[in-house]
Amino acid sequence: MGKRLRDLLKGFDKEKHYSLAEAVAFLKKTATTRFDETLEVAINLAIDSRKADQNIRGMVTMPHGTGKTVRVIVFCKDLKVEEALAAGADRAGAEDLIAHVQKTIDFDLCIATPDMMASVGKLGKVLGPKGLMPNPKLGTVTSDVATAVKNAKGGQVEFRTEKAGIVHAGLCKMHFSPAQIEESVKAFVGAVVRARPTGIKGSYIKKVSLSTTMGPGLKLELGEVYSF
Repeated sequence: MGKRLRDLLKGFDKEKHYSLAEAVAFLKKTATTRFDETLEVAINLAIDSRKADQNIRGMVTMPHGTGKTVRVIVFCKDLKVEEALAAGADRAGAEDLIAHVQKTIDFDLCIATPDMMASVGKLGKVLGPKGLMPNPKLGTVTSDVATAVKNAKGGQVEFRTEKAGIVHAGLCKMHFSPAQIEESVKAFVGAVVRARPTGIKGSYIKKVSLSTTMGPGLKLELGEVYSF
């Protein structure tokens, strides 16, 4: 560990539970690398990931965007192609786009109209392992391609439980103001809280930690988390 980082980490207590404002202030102070670091959140949930009804998944729009450029493609036909491109999609098309994706994954999110899903199913082995398959529960299978593209470009973040019952995501860039970062955390954690499976009894969230790309993880006060 270099002297700069040691100096920045003075006062860091890995056992302490920080308020959201304290955590954001500390992470802003330590995010001093030459690139714009990302604020990351990790939420440990009291769920059994082996049970299908306890695997939560959803999308939430960050109130100030994410600060990163999202490459979006849309599987659609005819006039929907023009709608998608006008809304900001990087690529749009039908069989031609499917052929392209079979060779190259050069996008971050894909959307499909319902009538295209039978054809897009051919890409299951390509898109599935990367978590890119369009899904109606996430709003990525829709006839309203313009709105879906604008939402994706505007800063949507997906959440889903990993094997150990953890939800992890990058929310926004650290050049955002403290108030903007706090609002982003509240939007994301609040969405996960509201997605609580009905079968969960007792506590649902075990721990919430915030960190930056190169910084330490700070635990949040759970009492505050449930008010998001």
